[in-house]
Amino acid sequence: MLLSLALRNIWRNKRRTLLTVSAMVVSSALLILALGIFSGMLNDMLAAATEQYRGHLVISMPGYQQDREIFNSFVPDFVLLEELDKDPDVLGVSPRLRGFGLLSHGHNTYPAELLGIRPRKERQVTNLEKHLTGGRYPAEEAADEALLGRGLAQKLGVEPGDELVFVTQAADGSIGNDLLTVTGIFATGDTTHDNSLVLVPLAWLQKVMVLENKVHEIALRIHRPDKASVLADRLSALLPGQLRIVTWGSLMPELQEAILSFDASRLIVAVILYLATGLGILNTVYMSVMERTREFGVLMAIGMRTWQIRLLVLSETLIMGLLSLIVGCGLGAFMTLYMQQVGIDLSRHLTPITYAGSTILPRLHAVNEAGNYLLPAVMLLIIALLAGWLPARRAAKLQPADALREE
Repeated sequence: MLLSLALRNIWRNKRRTLLTVSAMVVSSALLILALGIFSGMLNDMLAAATEQYRGHLVISMPGYQQDREIFNSFVPDFVLLEELDKDPDVLGVSPRLRGFGLLSHGHNTYPAELLGIRPRKERQVTNLEKHLTGGRYPAEEAADEALLGRGLAQKLGVEPGDELVFVTQAADGSIGNDLLTVTGIFATGDTTHDNSLVLVPLAWLQKVMVLENKVHEIALRIHRPDKASVLADRLSALLPGQLRIVTWGSLMPELQEAILSFDASRLIVAVILYLATGLGILNTVYMSVMERTREFGVLMAIGMRTWQIRLLVLSETLIMGLLSLIVGCGLGAFMTLYMQQVGIDLSRHLTPITYAGSTILPRLHAVNEAGNYLLPAVMLLIIALLAGWLPARRAAKLQPADALREE
């Protein structure tokens, strides 16, 4: 009986109910879309920092990630590499050697960071191949090919096919130098990488730096970057000698803090948005209760208890909340899917922003995550019930005789 009464009372004033439900639908849909875009921004930041250069987990000697000391290298254990490759939580494993020196072409000379890689392995860890603007990715059997950032290429004035001269300090104290052939140019939007990073064959760089068979780190890409710490603890048991494994969060604590603050930020956004919606619900239900004072008096006079009156009013707000939630989630899902598939490119008007050791790209796109629907749903129902509590409390406190005399 209470349910049928609640449904009848909701549609007693259709215009007022539709306005309130519309406000709830729009607020929930916009919040779902906003959270989806926020998630997309955070995913872009994490991908820019880990999937373009660092990796999710990095194995190296103690202290190397802080000082990048040339002698802080090690010979990778092939058994270890195979075990890491076979781990179900690991997507890719790439041994690397890092060198710093000068690159020259013609009369132009600029400092650069050379990352010695095995192209097939590096493809499994980073996605620079997806950011090519010209040429191609270095071949697996290449001896002296180089892939460099667009900013560095422009400074040097080179294009695919041009030759470069690299000069560096070798491990034995000599001056290491050799020629490189530019095979490709990439552009990530991160000026740090685009202006200085060069990918070269691992064997070539080992020879130039007189570090035969040695590497500075082993970079890993994993299925769940948010579970990097758990996986790092498990893989640490496989590491021989002094090798240590660090997570992307340890390498970039500012980025980790930015991502961890996401939950608090989205809760604040939800509260602010739904406070305004709650005032609208409160107004609608309160007006409905005021108009039905005599009706409540009749119901109590024929035996309806105060808790039933209170439950009746709360049921009305809950029904409106559930109806709005169904429509709002559907509309929010539609807009989120659109932004996920199409998005909005702002690169003509904005430039990439470097923040917390990563890059925020000038684009808006959304990510579909369960949490982006759960928070708006729970918050909307809570706000609906809270907004209905005061009118329900007033209705339950009415005295039958006084309520029947109300005009």
